[in-house]
Amino acid sequence: MKTYFLFIFLFWAIVTFSQQKILEGNFKNLKGISAYTVTFDYSDLQVHGFDSEEEYLKEKMEKRAHKEGEAEKFKTDWYADRSAKYEPKFIDYFNKRFDKGEIKLVKDGNAKHTLNVKTTWIYPGYNVVAGTEPAKISAIITISETENPTQILLKVEYTRSIGLEEGMFDFDQGYRIAGAYEKLAKNMVMQLKRVL
Repeated sequence: MKTYFLFIFLFWAIVTFSQQKILEGNFKNLKGISAYTVTFDYSDLQVHGFDSEEEYLKEKMEKRAHKEGEAEKFKTDWYADRSAKYEPKFIDYFNKRFDKGEIKLVKDGNAKHTLNVKTTWIYPGYNVVAGTEPAKISAIITISETENPTQILLKVEYTRSIGLEEGMFDFDQGYRIAGAYEKLAKNMVMQLKRVL
C-alpha cells in the first residue's frame, strides 16, 4: 500500500512540475507590476525527434500527400494554431488565476513591461488507438521594460511543461499543445503569486 501511494505521489509531482531555471534576474523584481504586454516568439523552434521545424513539417506533409489538400492544411494549421489556440490558452489561464485583477496580460497592449514567451521545443504528443501521450513544451519567459528591452527583470526557462489533462486526449494536436501552454502559464502564475 505504501508503494502505491509513493507511486501516486511521484506521478503527481512529475505531472505537476516542469523543471525551472532562472537565467537572469529574480521573481522579486516583479513585485508591484500589475500589467504586462505579452508577446510570443517561435523562431528557431525545435520539434522533438527532428533536426528542424521544417523537417518535421516536411515529413508530416509527405504522410498526407495522398489526400487532396490535407498536406497543405496540416502546415497551415501548424502555424495558425499559435495565435488561434496556444496563445489564447496561455493568456486566458494566466488572467483567470488573477481574478481580482492583481496582474493582467494583454496581447496588444502598451504596458510598461513586456512578458515574452519564446518557445524553444515542442513535443506534439499523440492520441491513437494504441495509447495517448500529452504534449510538452519548453520555453523561456523574459520580462523586461517595454521601452528598454535590455533592462531584463526576469528570464526563466521552463523545460518540458506537460500539457494539462483537458487537452491530453484530444485528437487535434493543436489543442494538445495548447494544454502545454496552459501548464506553462500555471507554472508562471504559481511563482508570481509568491511575490504579490
